[in-house]
Amino acid sequence: MLMIKNRLEKNLKKLKPWATRHQIEAYRLYDRDIPEFPFIIDVYKDYFLVHDKSDSFLDKEKNHLPLVLTAIKDIFACADDKIILKKRERQEGLKQYEKLDQKSDTFIVRESQAVFKVNMYDYLDTGLFLDHRPMRQKVFKTASGKKFLNLFCYTGSVSVFAALGGARTTSVDMSQTYLSWAQDNFALNQIDLGAHSFVNANVLEWLKDERYKNKFDIIFLDPPTFSNSKKMEDSFEVERDQDFLVDSCMMMLNPGGVLYFSNNKRKFKLSASLQEKYSVVDKTEESIPQDFHDKKIHNCFEIRAKMS
Repeated sequence: MLMIKNRLEKNLKKLKPWATRHQIEAYRLYDRDIPEFPFIIDVYKDYFLVHDKSDSFLDKEKNHLPLVLTAIKDIFACADDKIILKKRERQEGLKQYEKLDQKSDTFIVRESQAVFKVNMYDYLDTGLFLDHRPMRQKVFKTASGKKFLNLFCYTGSVSVFAALGGARTTSVDMSQTYLSWAQDNFALNQIDLGAHSFVNANVLEWLKDERYKNKFDIIFLDPPTFSNSKKMEDSFEVERDQDFLVDSCMMMLNPGGVLYFSNNKRKFKLSASLQEKYSVVDKTEESIPQDFHDKKIHNCFEIRAKMS
């Protein structure tokens, strides 16, 4: 246990002052730093979410999970019910958003200028993607007076930061559950919902209808890697369908506007045609938070119209 406990203490010593200084109550403490301990540990205030990433077959002879749980309890002096364990298998499409439990047990965490409702039990994800923290700050600092569009918005955390930064926002998602959660997040931050739009729609279909009608200054596009949801006529794959998504978004940008295109597909390649048509800057490296050991957690591109 000494190896993993030492690493957790070392990481905590480095991250705790940073998190306190920036008022960050949800961060990644451990990110598979040591190969023998294939786990991810996220701190949410005084809760600890442990993702077991071990291979059930390969790692069955060396189950280090008890050592990890003991180390957490020793360092933080926390009770067993403060540690939530999830075994994360490879998920495809919207399966990652399907319900696992029915606890509906939520609490609030702060992230710098904002607060968010999180649910540690009912889904694989908590309602707050920690890896997009730098993007939320970027949007907050540049959103004043802008029209902001958030596609595949999930629980609307990026929209909240845009609104707090002074933008009028539109958030689109196929899940009414997550749109309602987004509205809860707006209310928690005392943002007047009347100045903001929440659209329950299939983003692909919505883009076909709306791309000629509306204009925005900042668009955040963060699609799933793959989806074959029952609500969609056709399947979706982010690398295959990227040209339609990006082209549609670029049609909706005001002059001088910017599209931030993010996705979680490892080994993703931006299409040559998009690179040729637009001014593209790979922002992946600077968009990964300092608490993430995994530098391939997402890809992020800043895309603008080429100057004529």
